[in-house]
Amino acid sequence: MSFGFSYIGLIYLLMLFIPNLFWTKNKPAHYDEYVKNENKILRIFENIGQALVTCIVLVFKDFNIKTSSFWIIWLILSFAFMMLYEIYWIKYFKSEKNMSGFYSSLLGIPVAGATLPVIAFFLLGIYGKNFLLLIAVVILGIGHIGIHIGHKKELL
Repeated sequence: MSFGFSYIGLIYLLMLFIPNLFWTKNKPAHYDEYVKNENKILRIFENIGQALVTCIVLVFKDFNIKTSSFWIIWLILSFAFMMLYEIYWIKYFKSEKNMSGFYSSLLGIPVAGATLPVIAFFLLGIYGKNFLLLIAVVILGIGHIGIHIGHKKELL
């Protein structure tokens, strides 16, 4: 692991945060009612995971492009999942912006808005051979995906 700025980390965070900024003005109806019922432990995992992932992807240059390496395949796969995440948001913003649409699947991937970026960042951790990111993503995934699955179950 090598300290240094990661432009790939910055790109991924922009791909993550920009749609979420638009989402704040396009939340599904009754979303805040679901937030009140969230599991507090999952929320703690999510918050810790978010902070760790955000910091780690920026301060390790391990995630920057290394074209001479076979490991580039992991970066390509990771980026493909981030692109699917962007497609998920396009689908959501074109929808009626309701809770079922927000927690919908994409290409069979359940609660795609939560699952796709977690997969992408995990694959980025493999690409960068960065065990700190892998651990942080697992923590994030437990909280973030867990919360979204809980909300989806409430819809049923």
